[in-house]
Amino acid sequence: MNKSMLAVILLAAFTLAACDRPAVVTVPSAVPGPAGATGATGATGNTGSTGSTGSTGSTGSTGSTGSTGSTGATGNSGTGTTIIVTPPASAASN
Repeated sequence: MNKSMLAVILLAAFTLAACDRPAVVTVPSAVPGPAGATGATGATGNTGSTGSTGSTGSTGSTGSTGSTGSTGATGNSGTGTTIIVTPPASAASN
């Protein structure tokens, strides 16, 4: 009987130990206070250095000038008749 009682006590202890859950403690978070005063303005930074000037581009090549064309042939001499061409009349303006 001692052995069976001991077995029952051990079985009960293991059963209760398996079901034991530690309590979860929730810690409240801190509430932030009001904002503080604005800090002083920082010093102005240094100005950067000026960049270097680029190099000048090369001059384009000079093309050769075309040759002069040949002179046209002389026209026929007139036969003494004079023709006068009058310009057309201009359109009437309103």
